Amino acid sequence: MAIKVAVIGVGLVGETIVSCLKERNFPCEWPPRIAATRERPELIAGEQMHVEETTAEVFKNIDLVLFAGKEGGSGASVTWREVAEKEGAICIDNGRDFRLSDDVPLVVPEVNPQAITHSTRFIASPNCSTIQLVVALYPIHKQARIKRIKIAGYQSTSGWGVKGPEELRKQVPIALNSLGSIPFDPSVFPQPIAFNCIPHIEPFMEDDYTREELKLVYETRKILDEQELMVSATCVRIPVFVGHGQAIWIETERRISPDEVRNLLQQSPGITLLDDVSGNSQQEDKNARSYPTTLDVNRYRDQVLVGRIRKDTSNENGIVLWCVADNLRKGAALNVVQIAEELVKRGILKV
Repeated sequence: MAIKVAVIGVGLVGETIVSCLKERNFPCEWPPRIAATRERPELIAGEQMHVEETTAEVFKNIDLVLFAGKEGGSGASVTWREVAEKEGAICIDNGRDFRLSDDVPLVVPEVNPQAITHSTRFIASPNCSTIQLVVALYPIHKQARIKRIKIAGYQSTSGWGVKGPEELRKQVPIALNSLGSIPFDPSVFPQPIAFNCIPHIEPFMEDDYTREELKLVYETRKILDEQELMVSATCVRIPVFVGHGQAIWIETERRISPDEVRNLLQQSPGITLLDDVSGNSQQEDKNARSYPTTLDVNRYRDQVLVGRIRKDTSNENGIVLWCVADNLRKGAALNVVQIAEELVKRGILKV
């Protein structure tokens, strides 16, 4: 019997969740039930679908609820979690509201699927930047135990939502044809984004870190079950449509070589290694190297791409690497669907 699925929220992530369900042949009734703040027809995953207004009726007889709506006090999961659970559904939430709750597992299937038990009814999916970070670092952590992580994140406009790429599209022609100021919507980005880098993602919080930066700290600690892990991050919004990049410095308890790291990552699920350091690529330029860029997510949409692996010359037990991922797919929608697949695999969701 096919699983009855409801997707709550039809922004960039909600639409991508539906696409991932379809592409991966998730064993659900098709189409899934889709709801948002208002009723309307919508083209999703290449099909014309009916989007319902979210009411209590949407959750009746549903086995699995995938929350992709807005966050905060009036957000989708905050508003409807209790209703969904009372109806007997298992919930997976893409938003931030319950990620750090003690009774909610925060799950990346390649890293900590064991956090899900047969009694689990509500699961949180981490922030996009956290997902790619822990997928890249977990194999190293298992082998050499990471003590410290420093991250410089370069995050695409789609990380904001639909209005992020719209702002970039509007501003680029103005910026190309004007030496004057560029109009911008401060409710989206705090500065013009066209041809700019903005070291300010989400509000400033404790110790002058932004909420986005603190997500990397607290979520990484929870997923790796290392509450004393030292983590520091700077997150920068860049004029890219899709794809987050991260420069990462790690310090391990046991010294580990760049070659060991390459071998580990090459064998790890969810990772594609693009790290040819030989200089003997097919290009004529002998200085050419392979490394991932944000454009590569168009080809490797479901993978975390890692390259530029090298020793940190300032730290005896240090390694530096660069990773890139599609923030809408692996950083959000795909991880949600992979959690659902884990529930099926373990018989928690019955097919």
